[in-house]
Order: sequence, then structure tokens, then C-alpha cells
Amino acid sequence: MANTSRHLQLLRRAALVEGRRESKRVFYRLSNEEAVVALLQALSRVGERNSAEIARVMASYFRARDEFEPVSRKELLERLRCGTATVLDVRPEDGFRQGHVSGAVNIPLSQLERRLAELPVDREVVAYCRGPWCVLSFEAVAVLRQRGYQVRRLEDGFPEWKVAGLPVAHP
Repeated sequence: MANTSRHLQLLRRAALVEGRRESKRVFYRLSNEEAVVALLQALSRVGERNSAEIARVMASYFRARDEFEPVSRKELLERLRCGTATVLDVRPEDGFRQGHVSGAVNIPLSQLERRLAELPVDREVVAYCRGPWCVLSFEAVAVLRQRGYQVRRLEDGFPEWKVAGLPVAHP
């Protein structure tokens, strides 16, 4: 607890989080979501370029697991406008409640197998989760392909979608 508190205080000094005090507790939230997402993207690029271990994981886990090119935000937006894809948010329900791609269906990965009937089999499904390195969408794509669905994943995730100013909904 002390380490977490210290880390949050340092993030607050760096203006990455804001806090509000209620009695003895302090509640933190991101102060500038765009800046934080940009920072995480920059750190990912540096890690991929400079770390052999990260490059190995990228090749062996992420790229090997998904032989199909991911769907770009622009492509997904067009498919939503045309009504040619079902968007599947596989994040836990609390993340979905905080915001999601407009028109997305929320089926957390842990519930996917028992809720397959909620997804159309005759239409492409595009799955997304927390970001480009979140394994939830990779796992969802694997499960759905195994069951005959035409499915791809979004190139990144909800934070990048939101920061790009694309349509977001809150239930």
C-alpha cells in the first residue's frame, strides 16, 4: 500500500494523475488521457526497438497468434457506418461501463464461450480490448475462429480509439 501511494504521489507531481481527497482517502484519475496514451505508445515503440526480449515476445506471441492483418480504426469506423461488422468488446464489464466503442457488444473473455449465441455467425466480428498488447482480444479471436466465426481484431484498443476522437458510448 505504501509503495502504491508513493507511486501515485510521483505520478501526481508529474501531472499524469489528479487526486481528490475524501476524508482519509485520495481518489486518483488520469489527468490527461491523451498524454498518457501517447506516453504508453512511445514507451512501447522504444521497448520494441531496444529490447531483444520484447521483440521475441512480439514475434512469438502476438504476431504468430494472429496471421490476419488487424483492422485499423478507420476500417472499423467504415464497417460500423455500413453495418457490415459486429464490434466485440472483450474487456471486463466495469471497463465497458466506463466507455466503449459506439455500437459495441460487451462479452468479457471469461464469458465468451457460454455467450456465443449473442454473436452473428454470418457477419464479421471485430474484437478489441485495452490496447495493442492486451491479450484479451487475441484470445477472443482464437476462440471465435475455432468455432467458425469470421473474426479479426482491432489494431489497438479502446484508449487509442477514444483519444482519436472516434464515437464513444457510455451505457
